[in-house]
Amino acid sequence: MKTRDASTSVAALTARLWPLIEATLRGRSAPLRVGLSGLQGSGKSTLAVALLRAARQHGVPAARLSLDDVYLGRAARQHMARTLHPLWLTRGAPGTHDLHLLRATLRALQRASAARPARLPRFDKGRDARQPPSRWPHVIAPPALIVLEGWCLGLRPQHPARLAQPVNALERHEDADGRWRRAVNAALASYAPLWDVLDLRILLRAPDFAAACRWRAQAEAALRARAAPRAMDAVRLHRFMQHYQRLSVHALTTLPRWADICVDLDAARRARAVRLAWRFRERLSQGEGSTTTAVP
Repeated sequence: MKTRDASTSVAALTARLWPLIEATLRGRSAPLRVGLSGLQGSGKSTLAVALLRAARQHGVPAARLSLDDVYLGRAARQHMARTLHPLWLTRGAPGTHDLHLLRATLRALQRASAARPARLPRFDKGRDARQPPSRWPHVIAPPALIVLEGWCLGLRPQHPARLAQPVNALERHEDADGRWRRAVNAALASYAPLWDVLDLRILLRAPDFAAACRWRAQAEAALRARAAPRAMDAVRLHRFMQHYQRLSVHALTTLPRWADICVDLDAARRARAVRLAWRFRERLSQGEGSTTTAVP
């Protein structure tokens, strides 16, 4: 029996998703804003690139944005670590993104022109700093499709009572009073207006948090093999992933209800099932796209 490799799996998933996106595009005058959520290593960026390729093959102008590209740089996070809490030094948690830049970029894409091109921010993870704006890709007309991807996309804050007990050694020893996790939770609330403007919500659902840790370990092993300067060894990676454990587990239990399309992944990142929410099925059956909401 022939085993599907990763590229074949992504191609098959793209072929399954594209007709659903295309159906949602029909009759729209404003860009279709697609949110693509999934834990670390779930294949969000790979799928986003594949969806853009499919869009262009069908003559649909498209653009991709990532939460990773609006990170606050190391200097800004060092200041937060000195003045607020040492755990802010690690990028990735809600509160370490420039939401003003993301909102401005989404608004600029909707009115892009040759005279006022929209510039898409890019973050250099090797330098831990945003690339100079002169190197950002630019878009000179509003795309019909915008794909925004990120690990915590769609996630809502936890109930404050759930923050009382630490979930791992990092929280127990480095956030004993819960100050950092409460601040992360509060920051997450400011992301909600951005989630609310998304027209189509896709979730790549990992089987569990342990799978996300394995996937990230595979990526770090590949970086170490290339002698990448910021590649992490097993000890550093274990501590790093603990920054995300709380919200990752929260995402696994809550985001399937948020998603219009939920893609269940197996341990090898292959799609086991593609499930459509009833509300999305209703929209498809009625031939209606989402109503357009302005970016806050």
